[in-house]
Amino acid sequence: MKASELRQKNDSELAKELLDLRKAQFSMRMQLATQQLSNSSQLGKVRKDIARVKTIQREKAAAK
Repeated sequence: MKASELRQKNDSELAKELLDLRKAQFSMRMQLATQQLSNSSQLGKVRKDIARVKTIQREKAAAK
């Protein structure tokens, strides 16, 4: 997911995206703990996507 795509979304869409990413992160952490996660690099990608969404939210809040 690119930051430019996130900047086009409004506040409610960003909040929903963040919630979806957090659910995916939780699911992956459970799979990792039970050794069912085949590609552990996905966990890092989700963490970075969460950081991107939170950064965009902070930028939009500061601009108001």
